[in-house]
Amino acid sequence: QVQLAESGGGLVQPGGSLELSCTASGNFYSIVSMAWYRQNPGFQRQWVATVGSGGVTNVDLPVKGRFSISRDKNTAYLRMNNMQPEDTAVYVCYANIRRHAGRPATDYWGQGTQVTVSS
Repeated sequence: QVQLAESGGGLVQPGGSLELSCTASGNFYSIVSMAWYRQNPGFQRQWVATVGSGGVTNVDLPVKGRFSISRDKNTAYLRMNNMQPEDTAVYVCYANIRRHAGRPATDYWGQGTQVTVSS
């Protein structure tokens, strides 16, 4: 079974920084891509950033310049700088993983980690 484990959430003051990490574990062949989403109660889950297998990254426009995503082997990182109260959300890790060579990849989601930006 594949699992995603997130860490790094917490409380940060406006203007502060935080780094989230997400590690994929279990038996699998390769990771196609990893991404971060965020969600608040009553609202749809929003895409934040993606890092592909070749290291190509994409970041949503509203956070571009403040957030960055990177990946080292089976771990994806979301670096968040100059954080604002509107960044408060549950941040959820996503991974598209191929469990066996030549087979289609499957979507996996983490449990989410709370990030609160407040003074």
